[in-house]
Amino acid sequence: MPFEFKAVRRVEFSETDMAGIVHFSNFFRYMETAEHGFFRSLGFSVVMNQTDPPVGWPRVNAECEYRQPLRFEDEVEIHLLVSEKKSKSLSYLIKFRKLNAPTLPEVARGTLTVVCVVKGPDGKMSAAHIPKEFADKIEVAPSELLL
Repeated sequence: MPFEFKAVRRVEFSETDMAGIVHFSNFFRYMETAEHGFFRSLGFSVVMNQTDPPVGWPRVNAECEYRQPLRFEDEVEIHLLVSEKKSKSLSYLIKFRKLNAPTLPEVARGTLTVVCVVKGPDGKMSAAHIPKEFADKIEVAPSELLL
């Protein structure tokens, strides 16, 4: 069963700040890109209209620790690992590696926790159990990968 997803992308000029490094906020976009790719790899979308009832995945926690800068044209691997799976939430560890460096350093590390929700007739969201057809396809990554 899947517990990880990897995406590779090249840093665009528009993602850099005046110092020429990737603006910190873009790491959160990269994490979301990996999460969406993970869902697609399982045959789903982060907008889960294919379940009954439809569910959403708002973020309840997002963090990122920056270790080295990324710059325009750098190639970065975004490695998403499922670090925790509960009945109504998923948590991810996301590792960022610079691929065009001699030693492939980890340049940042992030975490993201999302909660499965349904939307009531009044528009109010409430936590819901992760749909079985989705939950059955996911497992937590082995502990040695979460170091």
